[in-house]
Formats: sequence, structure tokens, C-alpha cells
Amino acid sequence: MLAVNNISLNYGERYLFRYLSFTINPHDRIGLVGSNGAGKTTLLKIIAGIIPPMEGTVNKAHFVTVGYLPQDTVVESDKSLYKEVESAFEDVLMIEQELNEAYGKLSEIDHSSTEYRELTEIIGELQHKQEDADAFRLKSKIETVLMGLGFKVRDFDCPTAAFSGGWQMRIALAKLLLLEPSVLLLDEPTNHLDIESLQWLEEYLHNYNGAIILVSHDRAFLDSLTTATFALSLGKMETYAGSYSFYEKERIVRKELTMNAMRNQQQQMKQTQEFIERFRYKATKARQVQSRIKQLEKMELIEVEDDDEEIHFHFPKAQQSGRVVLELQNIHKAFGGHVVYKKLNYKIERGDRIAIVGVNGAGKSTLSKIAAGVEPFQSGKRIVGYNVIVSYFAQHQAEELDMNKGVLQTVEEVAVGEIRPRLRTILGSFLFHGDDVFKKVNVLSGGEKSRLALAKMLLMPANFLIMDEPTNHLDMRSKNVLQEALKEFDGTYLIVSHDRAFLDTIVNKVLEVSASGVKTYPGNVSDYLTAKKKERQAAQIRVPVSNNEAEKLEKQKPTKKTGRSLHQLKKLLQEVEKEIEQQEKRKKEIEVLMADPGSYKNGDEAKKITHEYKELQTTLESSFREWGKITEELEEKEPS
Repeated sequence: MLAVNNISLNYGERYLFRYLSFTINPHDRIGLVGSNGAGKTTLLKIIAGIIPPMEGTVNKAHFVTVGYLPQDTVVESDKSLYKEVESAFEDVLMIEQELNEAYGKLSEIDHSSTEYRELTEIIGELQHKQEDADAFRLKSKIETVLMGLGFKVRDFDCPTAAFSGGWQMRIALAKLLLLEPSVLLLDEPTNHLDIESLQWLEEYLHNYNGAIILVSHDRAFLDSLTTATFALSLGKMETYAGSYSFYEKERIVRKELTMNAMRNQQQQMKQTQEFIERFRYKATKARQVQSRIKQLEKMELIEVEDDDEEIHFHFPKAQQSGRVVLELQNIHKAFGGHVVYKKLNYKIERGDRIAIVGVNGAGKSTLSKIAAGVEPFQSGKRIVGYNVIVSYFAQHQAEELDMNKGVLQTVEEVAVGEIRPRLRTILGSFLFHGDDVFKKVNVLSGGEKSRLALAKMLLMPANFLIMDEPTNHLDMRSKNVLQEALKEFDGTYLIVSHDRAFLDTIVNKVLEVSASGVKTYPGNVSDYLTAKKKERQAAQIRVPVSNNEAEKLEKQKPTKKTGRSLHQLKKLLQEVEKEIEQQEKRKKEIEVLMADPGSYKNGDEAKKITHEYKELQTTLESSFREWGKITEELEEKEPS
């Protein structure tokens, strides 16, 4: 479907890639991995046609489309959210506009004229195009994707420019998903998603009818979606027939084989060089010497990427806190008229390792700031326990660093004890290598400042850590270092994050923040997601088949929490099946009308018929969804 042939890209003498070749097939699920600076983003841009390679080509079939989502995307538009996302269907909207114009002309033309007959034929063709483009499900598709990515119906009319950077990325992602390109290139798509949106995206991509190439530092996301891994290293690419976890294991095996091959090559080169030196000036061996020299010149050196040394980071020792670390009593927090927390009560005890989760905007960061004592509230009490030493990290703290100091100097000022001699090694684990440690803070990128602020925070003795999205700018290795350190930490912590693989092995409680308040779930994030799934099933979440049907179904809804009885379900199923039968009957009637050129004699009537057909398509879709849910529930309740 798409072939990358011998592409090379260099910056001066440094080659980012050299003669890379691979193919992407229609339903591939590829994880693109490699160390920072290996060229993952650049390779995606080359595939997308945004930047050209120095050498080589990217070839694709004429029907193949490529869609690319960059890491940081800003949608520049003066449209509303809905209109901006709808613009992804420009070709479909154009057909609708042409149809409306044709209907308008139809009512003005003599019905017996040749022009009238030609216009009815054009309308028929446009309607077929509309059907082929699935135009009648346009509204349903847009709403599904927007709400899946966390937008509310009330957001649909908001101007696009009013949304923050994280939501801008979601808008761009929504448009890209709706375009349904043949090859979907996603560069860190999970960075600004909450747990619920992340789950929705994961499920959506599982069912995506195209190829996907994914760059992500979310191990759980990669493992769930990918069936192949492309690893960039030293300008070359190795392919692995499995997920990221498979790649990690297989890479160790391959590296050992490569190391053995490199040792054998070095031994062979040493022997060849010794022969050359020994017989260089002996006339009888001149031909053999020259042959060996050419052999050395032609030899392609085997290289092995240096793994950074294994880093074990330990938090500085701090005195033990009292049993109660923090207590929030009757906290009332509002921003203007928007109430975030009303009479919030929560207690954190020594040894609690809590993940804060919830949809974006629910108040996760606000809660972490209140817990850290950096966010004021209107009423209530924040009571810090005995001997508690709080250390707080949030993305904005990067801006509180002294811009005139160097990276190494910044951490030297807070590090104490035996850790001081290892500071450069520790900075390496946070992606500051070599001379990077001498850079001034004011020349660092936003991500680099964030990593430095996190490293500084972790080097200060504390027994209660509060961290807001600490993994956002970390690679896999850096996250592993932090994760292992947190496993051994003997204090208490509160972490806002959506990274399941990072959280699962280090938390023992999950605190869900929602519009109705906070709720604690025992266990890790996977346990929480399982519990939420059971809650949704128990709540019998249903999609009404139509506005009229919604009212009827509401009357059927039982008041008890135990769910609908077998009798109620069977009765409800009969009603829905009857509705579907009537809707399908009407759909066929309209299709007969639409196939008759005479039905277009009256432009207004033709518009009315087309509009009813669209509405009926949507209603039928909802009816079948409801039928499926009731059937599934019946199967669970009926004895096998």
C-alpha cells in the first residue's frame, strides 16, 4: 500500500537515517520506537510528505491517503468547534451544497424541458454520491468522536480559539479520525488525554479500518494496539513482529547476537591488520597485502548502540510522618461561579500511594494544588499531619527555576549526602547528557525545563510527594527510573497521571474526581477500570432510539437498582423490534420515492424527502444499538 525505498537524511556529516526501506500494509499496527533524537518524528513527517528525504522515495498507490497528527497541534480557525470538525468532510458538504442548489433550480424550471430532465439525473447522481460517502451518518460520526474525546454537547458551539492547547490537540485528532486516512500517523496522541478519553481512543483505533503507525511513551497503549515494532537506532531500522513488550525482550537477544558478531569482526580486522603490518614491505606478499587492505576498506562495520548505564535512583531519606498525613475538611473551591468542590472531605494516611484520575476539567490538578497548599479555597480546612514534609511537582514549576543557573548547578543546590557524586548520572536518566548539564536554564525547551524541575524536586528530602503529570516529558527509560524509585520510596504520594503502565505497579488506591465529587477505589488503575466497567454494566446505560421512543423507554425504566427484569426486557425487545420494522418499512418507501424522477418536480418536497431519509438513517442506527444492548442483557439474565 505504501513503500519507503532507500531513504536517507543527513544533517552535515551526521546521518539520521541511511537507506531505510520498509512497507506499510493495509491493516498494519506499528509502534515506532527509538531513543530521543533517533528521528521518529522526522520519519513520520517524511512518510506524510511534509519534509522530503535527501535520497530515496516514498511511493503509495493513488487511492492511499496519509494523515499525520503532530505532538503539538494548534488549530487556527474562527469557526465553532462543531463547524471546524465538520470541515473534515469538505467533499461531502460540497455535495450537499450542490444538491441544495439543484433543488432550488428545480422549482424554477419547466417540468417538461430537457434541462429539467438533466437536472433530475444530476440530483440522482449527487444522491448516490451522498450515499457512498455515508453522508447521512455525518452528524452521528462527528458527535461520537467529539464526545469520545471528552467534549460536551455544550462545547459544540464554542469558538475553536477558546480551547486550550491540550483541547486543541483533541480537535486536530477528531478531524484526523473523521477523515479516516488509509495510513494514520500518530505522534504522542495520548499526551493530553485523560483516562476515559484514552480508553475510548484505544477502542476506536482497535476498530480502525486502515494502517496505524504510532509513536508513544505509553507502554500500555502501545502493547494494546501494536502488532509490530519498528526500532530506529544508529540511522538503521530493525523490525520486530510483536508489541513493545515483545520488542524489549527480543531486543536483548538480538543485541547479544550483534555483540558476538561485532567481537568476531573486530578479531578478524585485528588479524587482517597484523598481516598487513607484517608483510607490508615484502614484495612476494604485495598482492595479498593489497587484497587485505581492500577487504578492510569494503568491510561494513558492525555497530551496537550504547545503552546508558543502569541507573538506580533512591529518594533522599526523610523523617517518618505521623499516621495521618493530610486531612481536607469541608473544602469549598470555586472559580467565579464555577464550583469545583463543595464540602470536600478526604483523609490521606501514611503509606497511601494514590493515583488521581478523572476527565479533563474535573478538578484533578486543583485537588493536587489544594493538597500541596499552593491553591487557596473559599472555606474549609487543610490540616497537615505531624512531621509531614511536602514536596510538590507540577508542569508550571518549570518556570520557577532560576533562569541564570546551569542544569547541574540547579540540582547541586538541593542534593545532599551520598547522592551528590552521582548527580550527572541522575541527570542523564532525565535526558541531560554530556555537555547538556552545563546549559543555562534559559536556553532549555519547555520539556527540558519540566524534566529539570522534576529532578530537582526528587532530590529534596520529603515524606509526602504530590506530582501532577510527572511523566509527560519522559521517555520509557526515564519513566522506569522514576517508577523503580517510587516503588522503594517509604513515604506517601499523590500522583495525577493517565499513564496506566507507569501507575499500575506503584499505587494502592485510585481517587476518582468527577462532577459529583470524589470516590476512592482500592487497588491500581487496572483494578479501577475493571470496577468502572462493572458499574457501567450495572447502571444499564442505554441510548434511546428516538426522542419519542426515549419517553416510552423512560417509563419502562425500573426504579430498583437491581436492573430490568426478564419480563421487562422481553417486552422492551418486542417494542424495539416493532419500531425497527416500521422504520425499515418507511425507509424502503422513501427509497422508492427517491428513485422516481417525478418526485423531484417540487423542489421543497424533494428537500423534505431527503431530510426525512437522513433522520431515518440516524434513528435506525440508534434502534439497532438499543436492540443489541437489550439482547446482550437478555442473554446474561436468561438461564443457559
